[in-house]
Amino acid sequence: MNPETLWWILFNGFVLVMLALDLGVFHREAHEVKMREALTWTGVWISLALLFNLGLYRGWVGAYPPAERPEVALAFLTGYLIEYSLSVDNVFVFALLFGYFHVPPKYQHRVLFWGILGAVLMRGALIFAGIALIRNFHWVIYVFGAILVLSGIKMWKSHGVKLEPEKNPVLRLVRRLFPVAGGDHGQKFFVRENGVRAVTPLFVVLVFVEWSDLLFAIDSIPAILAITEDPFLVYTSNVMAILGLRSLYFALAGVLQMFHLLHYGLSALLVFIGVKMWLVDVYELPTALSLAIVAAILAVSVVASLVSPRRPDA
Repeated sequence: MNPETLWWILFNGFVLVMLALDLGVFHREAHEVKMREALTWTGVWISLALLFNLGLYRGWVGAYPPAERPEVALAFLTGYLIEYSLSVDNVFVFALLFGYFHVPPKYQHRVLFWGILGAVLMRGALIFAGIALIRNFHWVIYVFGAILVLSGIKMWKSHGVKLEPEKNPVLRLVRRLFPVAGGDHGQKFFVRENGVRAVTPLFVVLVFVEWSDLLFAIDSIPAILAITEDPFLVYTSNVMAILGLRSLYFALAGVLQMFHLLHYGLSALLVFIGVKMWLVDVYELPTALSLAIVAAILAVSVVASLVSPRRPDA
């Protein structure tokens, strides 16, 4: 077994162990995740990502030559920061979904757990597909750049997310394939109603969580491919950001309105990365400079939100 394959196995093994501990030990009983617990887990996931990044830099993780390790660590950190920042949009959509479907707080963690597990599998497939496309058809990188620029412009012009699940084709497909049980069935996804196996409203919410992550992946995966095309770095930075998404939701759900200008920063971030992809054959921006620009864009939008709070009637 070569070292590269070994690290793929070790990293995915670590992910499976952490997910098993999360659901089987720390959240065996359904309960509402309070702010203190959410902040603790947010700190844990960020610390693990930074420790992983240090491992890349020091040569504890991966099989990279010493001369490449600083650039590798920078690429991972930049990709992780981009993915984690774009996750804020997921958080906002999760809050809208849970509010629309009236999901009790104690069941929200279960939905997000399975949603994140599905997202890891789905993004893994999309990442390898995206890398294969770029390596075999270089012009695809310009298409990805266009997707990011258009997404950034659309986000800049938007003034909020309108949630209309009843018009969503995914909901119509679910209702066509499965009978949807009425009433409250706790944290179950499947029940028997009148002798027929049916899905619960909680399962419908889970489908929407997966659907929303698929839509966001269309932006986030091309964004990180603008930083590096190394499959291990793209995958690990994506997964580390996704694993911290649940705790980020519970930590930010109640204070999202404080960062009302953040979506402008995220839109500028998407446009910047899209333009960077367009210029890849003309000038390759150093990873360190990309990291500095990404951090500056996010910092300015957060500080601006706090300095100029939203009006109460907005």
